[in-house]
Amino acid sequence: MKPRTTMKPALLLTALLCILCLCAALYLQIVEEMAPCPLCIIQRYIYALIAILCLLGAFLPTGVARVAGNLAGLLALGGVGAAGWHIWVKAHPGTTCGVDPLETPLNQLPTAKLFPALFQVDGLCTTDYGTTLGLSVPQWSLLGFVLVSIVLLVALARQR
Repeated sequence: MKPRTTMKPALLLTALLCILCLCAALYLQIVEEMAPCPLCIIQRYIYALIAILCLLGAFLPTGVARVAGNLAGLLALGGVGAAGWHIWVKAHPGTTCGVDPLETPLNQLPTAKLFPALFQVDGLCTTDYGTTLGLSVPQWSLLGFVLVSIVLLVALARQR
C-alpha cells in the first residue's frame, strides 16, 4: 500500500507562487510605474491571503494543512473571478471597475496604511499599459490564480 503524500510541499509551492506574483506586481508598480487599480489591489489581497494560509498550513498539523488548502483553493477561485472581471472591464472600456466606491474603502484598510506600496489604490482599471510577454497584467494574474488552483486541486486530490 502506497503511503499518502503530504500536502505541505504543495502549500509551500503555492505560497511561493503567490509571493512571486506579489513581487511581480511591485516590480510593475515601482519600476514600470504602473499605478494599481482597485481590482489590482483586490487581487493582491487574495494572493497575500492565499500565501498566508498556505504558510500556516505548511507548518501546522496535517488536518490544519488540509483545511488551509481548501480555504486557499476557494480564495484562488475568487481570484480567478476577480481577474476575469478585470479582463472583462479592460475589454469593455465603457464599463467601470468601481474606482469611486472602491478606492476610499480600500485605501482606508489598515493594511493599505501599513503597506501603501503594496495595497494602496492609485490607478484606474481601464488604463491601458500594454502587454508583457503578450499578456496584460490581469491576464497574467488570471494565469497565476489558475496555476495556484491547479496545484491546490492536485494536492487535495492526492490526499483523498
